Amino acid sequence: MRKIPIAKPLLGELEAKAAHDVILTGWVTQGPKVQEFEKDFCEYTGAKYAVAVSNCTTGLHLSLLVAGISCGDEVICPSMSYIATANCIRYTGAEPVFAEVGNDFNIDIEDVRKKITSKTKAILIVHQIGNPADIAAYQELCNAHNLKLIEDGACAIGSEYKGKKIGSHSELVCFSFHPRKVITTGDGGMITTNNKSYYTRLKHLRQHGMSINDQVRHTSKTVIIEEYLELGYNYRMTDIQAAVGIEQLKRLKDIIRERRRIAEMYNEAFKNSDSVEILDEGDKKYNYQSYSLLLTAKCPISRNGLMQELLDMGISTRRGIMTAHREKAYNAKTYSLPQSEFYSDHSILLPLYIPMDDADIASVIQSVKQFI
Repeated sequence: MRKIPIAKPLLGELEAKAAHDVILTGWVTQGPKVQEFEKDFCEYTGAKYAVAVSNCTTGLHLSLLVAGISCGDEVICPSMSYIATANCIRYTGAEPVFAEVGNDFNIDIEDVRKKITSKTKAILIVHQIGNPADIAAYQELCNAHNLKLIEDGACAIGSEYKGKKIGSHSELVCFSFHPRKVITTGDGGMITTNNKSYYTRLKHLRQHGMSINDQVRHTSKTVIIEEYLELGYNYRMTDIQAAVGIEQLKRLKDIIRERRRIAEMYNEAFKNSDSVEILDEGDKKYNYQSYSLLLTAKCPISRNGLMQELLDMGISTRRGIMTAHREKAYNAKTYSLPQSEFYSDHSILLPLYIPMDDADIASVIQSVKQFI
């Protein structure tokens, strides 16, 4: 039986050669390739600065720190997101305050308004499965209440909001290069910012708070004794990862075009069904990091039942976006988030990756339709 995975990274000889070449230089930790990747990333997103890190979670942690979030503060975020979104808030000693989501799966601004208190210091929005949230509305809200805005763009590389790439709109935006994302470095992350002081501090924090990086010390003709300016972290990206990322970034335009083509085939197949709803991207441009179907009350099969039937046919799927407030790490408090829970429990992610044969796409569509 032919197996169709939920996702797989698009990696080839160019990425393998890039990693090979870096290994042979002997410089494999953070160095010149990381700088090159950061430069290329700025050019792609339109951001002034970019800071490569070990993953998106560490990027979010550092972003909260430079935004001044600390013990006793509150940060409003969605519960319907991967648990790292909430975890990174707790890393700072602050507490996540969970808000509802709207029908685009993104955090609902009206519920956010109700949850702003004197302890609120920031709003952390998530561009769910690559579908951009309404950044401008949150910028206005944050300005009105003197709050920091941070974007969890883990899934959103290449997505666009108001004609500009995600990463260029606000002062702290974090991306992921996990293998299930649109491009990958094996693991890894990037922070973009237009704030020079944030940029400088982020670079220190990712490398133990060190005053000067290894590359500068090793290329200096005079002895340099580094200082450690504050408590920092080992959140660096390696040059091996960055070399892969440079090649992946070159493919990104074509990757997104193909992901959108596959998503359009799914959209066309399911748009008239009473059993499922498709996600409307509106006037935004969505990279389709994942493809989600929401099962309606008319669907004759449960979400988990559908997942099992498809798995029995060799088709891998995943549940909808999790809700952090129902996990053991967070369920000491009671939250009323019925819409988040409904969307999480009744949505399914279908296979979408590059290259995906049209025959496999057709097989997924036919198999889903068989049960809905």
